[in-house]
Amino acid sequence: MADVTVYSLFTDFDINLFKAGKHYKLYEKFGSHITTVNGVEGTYFAVWAPSAKQVSVIGDFNFWKEGEHLLNVRWDQSGIWEGFIPNIGKGTTYKYKIQSHNNGIVTEKADPYARRYEHNPKTASIVWEDDYKWKDAKWMKSRKKHNALDAPYSVYEVHLGSWKKQIEENRFLSYVELADDLVNYVKEMNFTHVELMPVMEFPYDPSWGYQVTGYFAPTSRFGYPEEFKLLVDKLHENNIGIILDWVPSHFPEDAHGLGFFDGSCLYEHPDKRKGYHQDWKSLIFNYGRNEVKSFLISNALFWLDQFHADGLRVDAVASMLFLDYSREEGEWEPNIYGGRENLEAIAFMKELNQAIYGSFPDVQSIAEESTAFPGVSKPVFLGGLGFGMKWMMGWMHDTLQYFGKEPIYRKHHQNDITFSMTYAFTENFMLPLSHDEVVYGKKSILNRMPGDEWQKFANLRVLYGYMFTHPGTKLLFQGAEIGQSEEWNFQTSLDWHLLQYKPHKGIQEYIKAINTLYKSEPALHEKQFSHDGFEWIDYGDAEHSVLVYIRKGNKAKDNVIVACNMTPVPLENYRIGLPKKGTLTEIFNSDNATFYGSGKFKNKPLTSQAKLWHARKNSVEITIPPLGMVVFKYGAN
Repeated sequence: MADVTVYSLFTDFDINLFKAGKHYKLYEKFGSHITTVNGVEGTYFAVWAPSAKQVSVIGDFNFWKEGEHLLNVRWDQSGIWEGFIPNIGKGTTYKYKIQSHNNGIVTEKADPYARRYEHNPKTASIVWEDDYKWKDAKWMKSRKKHNALDAPYSVYEVHLGSWKKQIEENRFLSYVELADDLVNYVKEMNFTHVELMPVMEFPYDPSWGYQVTGYFAPTSRFGYPEEFKLLVDKLHENNIGIILDWVPSHFPEDAHGLGFFDGSCLYEHPDKRKGYHQDWKSLIFNYGRNEVKSFLISNALFWLDQFHADGLRVDAVASMLFLDYSREEGEWEPNIYGGRENLEAIAFMKELNQAIYGSFPDVQSIAEESTAFPGVSKPVFLGGLGFGMKWMMGWMHDTLQYFGKEPIYRKHHQNDITFSMTYAFTENFMLPLSHDEVVYGKKSILNRMPGDEWQKFANLRVLYGYMFTHPGTKLLFQGAEIGQSEEWNFQTSLDWHLLQYKPHKGIQEYIKAINTLYKSEPALHEKQFSHDGFEWIDYGDAEHSVLVYIRKGNKAKDNVIVACNMTPVPLENYRIGLPKKGTLTEIFNSDNATFYGSGKFKNKPLTSQAKLWHARKNSVEITIPPLGMVVFKYGAN
């Protein structure tokens, strides 16, 4: 048996924090760390396995032989096994072979804290460290203004494996290639942020990354960890923020993953009613276990610290909040108060967000949460969960349902399209048209639109126009910006060839322009989460399916007026009430010929008249294009 030197990176204080669930930098202690002990170079290993009676490090260095390199268990009942193995270093592949006290069960596990893993279908961990030199100091110093709640926040959601492929070689683009192609494209399209579907190591491509086995490593599918850092650096160099999808809601049962780690329910809740997701056939973290809380919060901070992420979009929050999520009566147990809320998960999320904003006040945590649970984006000290933003799933559902109807029927559904404004300011809402809306037979966004080709694209433009002038931040999934015809397929590239056709090129130009409008007009973002930033002029003209509203900035001179026509009938000499007298100038028109519109329905500068309309003393007659959206501003050039 080879020697394993007794060595530790843990102090007594570390152990106390870990046991209390308050250690938020466990990645500096657990896992494999290249170091020198007594003048000898090698690697220190540490793993949490309290039910183990023996833990071996097995790998290519010892021919995967159990018992050759046995770790030492700490004396403090922390359940940590550790030790220094000399003469092995960067690039060494390894796993932990664990003999359990639980019925002699033997498990063979990847390192939960490994910084790199083998390329799937292989599953071993790899000893790794990098000396990447960050070049984004300018961004990091100024990013607070880019991530602020009153800043323009337009997100391009990307699945790295299918955004664009190297067709000739039938392979993914690498992190290095994406650092050119993706970054240049996002900059050209004028998005402010990119959101990447999970980049943490995962075994199964059809999970899209949402079944994570390697929480502390970017997937090896696209390259090395330092190459992922290069991608982040390039985004920051171009003033683009990066949000990472993060999955603390569940994890897969794969043999090398976190499940039944040391022959016991270590990371997962032991009660199947709280520990197993029937929908996803996956395991649920035990949020009441301190060491698990430390693991998860350390992981969230790891991506913000080590990879300079500008935010985390937390997946499937609703599934964490409720004990009866996707369960029938009798399949769940009420909490101590007889309610359905998962009190341990709620406490965990509060602690998570306090830790995130305590260490990184210039980032955003964003909840994908589909229920009416109150206070998701309210600070913890006000009784909320503490997220910075929440996805506005109700808006997404109602809006897509409305736009799926033939325009002739929309007059009967005016309330569907205006309802979101009754609750728009109860949370800091992000308006998402995400990957979930273009899979499993739902069709692409374009092909949800009714009518002939011209009407489909006009509908798409007015939908996006309404979205980008509605209060809240924005998110579009890849392909939406080119009018992708087919549903998203994670196995193939987007249909970039469509851009040779005018309608698709028009939509792309439209998204560039409306992103510019959103960023350049203060009224569209300065008060995007406040009642003070929105005022209806008229939402009652169901007969014509028209919406007219004001978006307001910090200064009255920045205010804009938006008019949307949800039918294919052009509206000329359409009178609207005005907040004050003056001259209106059209600053944006979705019917512009550049966008594949007709280009026929433009507004010259319009001077108000002292005529009562919409209970306002001044009014004016405007032209709203068919299936069109127009934005006006007082006295603009």
